[in-house]
Amino acid sequence: MALAPVTAFRPNDTQATPEFKTAPHNIEAEQALLGAVLVHPEAFDRVSDFLEPAHFFEELHGRIYELIRQLMRAGKAATPLTLKPFLGEVDLGGITTSQYLARLAAEATTIVNAGQYGRAIYEMALRRELIVVGEEVAARAYDAPPDDTPRQQIEEAERKLYALAETGRFEGGFTRFSDALTIAIDVAAKAYQRQGGLSGVSTGLSDLDRMLGGLQRSDLVILAARPAMGKTSLATNIAFNIARAYRGDTKEDGTREALDGGIVGFFSLEMSAEQLATRIVAEQSGVPSYKIRRGDITEQDFVKLTEAVREMQSVPLYIDQTGGISIAQLTARARRLKRQRGLDLLMVDYLQLLTGASKKGDNRVQELTEITTGLKALAKELDVPIVALSQLSRQVENRDDKRPQLSDLRESGSIEQDADVVMFIYREEYYLKNKQPKEGSEEFNIWVAEMEKVHGKAEVIIGKQRHGPTGMVPLQFDAEVTRFSNLAASDHLPERM
Repeated sequence: MALAPVTAFRPNDTQATPEFKTAPHNIEAEQALLGAVLVHPEAFDRVSDFLEPAHFFEELHGRIYELIRQLMRAGKAATPLTLKPFLGEVDLGGITTSQYLARLAAEATTIVNAGQYGRAIYEMALRRELIVVGEEVAARAYDAPPDDTPRQQIEEAERKLYALAETGRFEGGFTRFSDALTIAIDVAAKAYQRQGGLSGVSTGLSDLDRMLGGLQRSDLVILAARPAMGKTSLATNIAFNIARAYRGDTKEDGTREALDGGIVGFFSLEMSAEQLATRIVAEQSGVPSYKIRRGDITEQDFVKLTEAVREMQSVPLYIDQTGGISIAQLTARARRLKRQRGLDLLMVDYLQLLTGASKKGDNRVQELTEITTGLKALAKELDVPIVALSQLSRQVENRDDKRPQLSDLRESGSIEQDADVVMFIYREEYYLKNKQPKEGSEEFNIWVAEMEKVHGKAEVIIGKQRHGPTGMVPLQFDAEVTRFSNLAASDHLPERM
């Protein structure tokens, strides 16, 4: 039963001005929760991790809750008697502060419903915050200066809404080990049922999958290389392989679940969507991209192109070609894609083209730390793997062995620290090609023999893997169509006649 005096003393009462709407609130839930905490101190533990004094609509209730919190943290009892000296006397419509506290305790319900009351109070506070955000958005739209574009206003509104959504989550805190075991077994069961028997999303490259176990949910994967090594090519290969293999189902709550493959979002900060599409068409059709751009194709090539395009039409691959976006903008757009279309893998090409919140560029290392930390947090929040491409410093070129190392990552500290997996691409053919000696010489014959050994071969070097082995994965690379594929081992080749 609600306490009678509450409506009498409530300062927010608006009965005299019916033209205004009262902000959402639940005074009865506030009274019931405070009463339960005063009688059963353990009820406080059920709400303390998400409920704050500011969430109470009635200012006096917020003060009472804050005092209870302070007393409990000091190891003292929180009762009407211990609270009274700190509250003083307040006009409560005919009853004293002591009487009001006593009635809260006397009419307290059981501890069982304390969590529900806390969530009800929090949800009402969230509605009030939504109203404030809406009013701020409207006010800014009315009085925006000329340099404040509508797009900036929309992004700021999205940032505030998502910040609001991320505060005070009920599901935080400790998880029972038995629950964690159930989840682990469920992941193993799905891996057993999934094609290839992987716990993560298959890249479509079996040798790479064998080392990684597929791309794991919530992992930040860094794919780094020097220019012309093929990092964008490998990224598009993996992205399309995953999107093409997509086979999904809709769960009872309406969300999508990938049974195989996945829905892919691709942030192409350097290349346009058309250039990226041309690359993927070339990879899938076997017709070199330079021929497609020139229109230098035969009738047979055209048939290959049309067949490839027809197959690609229904592939769930979404490209954002906006250049120079910030980590905050990328985060907002990724969340939107997850909400509207679903998302199982996010590609970012490439890391150094993102900007931080400050946009000053005074301290690039600090800015990149913000970016990598933001990407790792986003991977955990969306529960999808994020593959971010990265440049390598020029110090690679100064060594005899040009295979990349972790120290070669540009502004490497934060990248190496935040990443779950760091992979490098190395192609000996690229470096050897630039060392061609004079034709007819003995050195030239040796060079030709060495070129034959490394032609069309690439190495993916796993320099860091938080939950698995490191090492090298050999791959086949077809430079004409920029396609990576599994390298046929010599002992698996068919016998020669």
